[in-house]
Amino acid sequence: MPEPQNKLSVRRCLTFATGLVECLCFAGAVFGWAALVFVLKEDRYFSSLCVNTTRVNGTQTLDCSAQDEQYSLIFTIASFMNNFLTLPNGFLFDRFGTTLTRLYGIFLYTMGTLMVAFSSSALAYLLFPALSFLAVGGILLLMTNIQVGNLFGSRRSTIITLYNGAFDSSSALFLIIKLLHESGVSLRTSFLFLSACSVVHILRTFFLLPRNLIPYPLPDRFTYGVTCGNSVTASAEVAANGEAHPAPEETAFTKNAPVKQEKTFLQITEKYH
Repeated sequence: MPEPQNKLSVRRCLTFATGLVECLCFAGAVFGWAALVFVLKEDRYFSSLCVNTTRVNGTQTLDCSAQDEQYSLIFTIASFMNNFLTLPNGFLFDRFGTTLTRLYGIFLYTMGTLMVAFSSSALAYLLFPALSFLAVGGILLLMTNIQVGNLFGSRRSTIITLYNGAFDSSSALFLIIKLLHESGVSLRTSFLFLSACSVVHILRTFFLLPRNLIPYPLPDRFTYGVTCGNSVTASAEVAANGEAHPAPEETAFTKNAPVKQEKTFLQITEKYH
């Protein structure tokens, strides 16, 4: 049987709340790169590029412009990959649906966090693919969450803009990591924690989001998640004119079920002769 209306409402509220947390705390973290650079400099990433130079007055200074160029290049490549892959990611989302797209995005995001966690001053070049993975994985998280607005009808635009705002605000994540680093929490610990949070993303993918897409306009009593069985379809078919019509229930075929044999046209005509 279809789920009760109050259960559907609770599930939709959980989907919205967890999606907001996901966008606010993870999706756009890459745009807080400037705060993370302070941590990387303290941990001596690319410090070998700093050289002593002599000024005109004869004083010795440490020139780290080459180091700064590496940090800028890392962010530039990540920003490029984020924008360049937007179209392919959109096609991936439309073609394969929510679950596969999110699993791909979570994989990239987790790989990015693990690369940062296990990087060091000797393995500083791991930051190049790591930040790109974080950028692309984060935008995929946002992309698959935007459709949550379709669950709330007239509030759809509000939900979408709220998620976009949360995505931009998530740049504060690296600032928090910087403050934690100043308090004695290592960079590796912070990013291993972010990697572990991928378990939450995966659980949300299967329990609080549909396998394919959330349609708009939303069919009556639309359900999603792992509790949706194959025996009963609680969703509705949406006609081309936008009207929602209840979908027929699917019942499993068994050998013991009676099968009604349709009469042929010849049998019908013989009955009346």
